This record gives sequence, C-alpha cells and structure tokens, in this order.
Amino acid sequence: MQTDRVDEILAQWRREQPELNTETIAVVGRILMASEMLKTRIQPVFEHYGISFGGGDVLASLRRNGPPYELSPTHLYRELMLTSGTMTNRLDRLEQSGFIARRPDPNDRRGTLVCLTPEGLAVIDEAMAEHMENERNLLSALGAEEQQKLAQLLSRLIRSWD
Repeated sequence: MQTDRVDEILAQWRREQPELNTETIAVVGRILMASEMLKTRIQPVFEHYGISFGGGDVLASLRRNGPPYELSPTHLYRELMLTSGTMTNRLDRLEQSGFIARRPDPNDRRGTLVCLTPEGLAVIDEAMAEHMENERNLLSALGAEEQQKLAQLLSRLIRSWD
C-alpha cells in the first residue's frame, strides 16, 4: 500500500500520543494538502495570461453570469466569499490590466458596476479553456465515477457547514 505525508503524520501521532483520536486528520489533512497542491498547479495557467488565481475568479464570475458581463462589486465579493477590501484590490489590478472597467450603476446613483472589457472577455475565454484541460489532467488519477462520488461527498460536507 502506498503512503502519503498524511499517513506519516498519523503514524507520528500514534507513536507520540496513542490515546489521541486523530482519525479526522486522514480527511481534513488530505483536503488541506490537496487544496494547496491544486492552487500551485492551477496558478501557472492564469499567470500565463497575466492574471492571478484570484483575478481569474473575478473574470470567470463576470463571464459565467452572461451578457452584459457586469456585476456590482458587492455581488462579486459575496459570490466569491471575499472581503470588500480583497475585492477592491483584485478589481484595481484587473482594471490596470485593462480586463475590467468600472462604470456608474444606472439603477443606483451611488453604485458601481464592474464590467468585462473585450480584452477581459477574450483572456478569460482562452484561460478557461486551458484551465479546464489542466483540471482534467489534475484529476486523471480518478475515474469519472470516482470524481462524481468525491464531488458529491465534498458538496455534502460543504452544505453541512452552511
């Protein structure tokens, strides 16, 4: 049987504190490890297009919401579960790169809309095609049914926290 770093951590705890119930480390530790490993393998795809992982999230949110590819900053930071400060920083960088523009909200005198520019639309469409291929490769160790089951289990876990 092959082992991974989490197996080593569990063995260390069993040796040092055998009375400690460390069963959850097998799941939580691997989820955290997988998350970090995925980020390091996904980020280069977005960097290739001159955007950060977080910037890609913003552009993808605007894109998947459909034409006219614009949302309020509040809608964006709630959808992406970010603080308003983090969202502002991401928007500033994307605006400097020419991928988004801010314009007044015609329905709210105090409001602003974040809009994908034609350059932003082109870059996120191209980046997403490469990103989806990268994700397929990252998950290739699991068959289609295993991927579906893992997605269902993770969804159930996440819903239990909401």
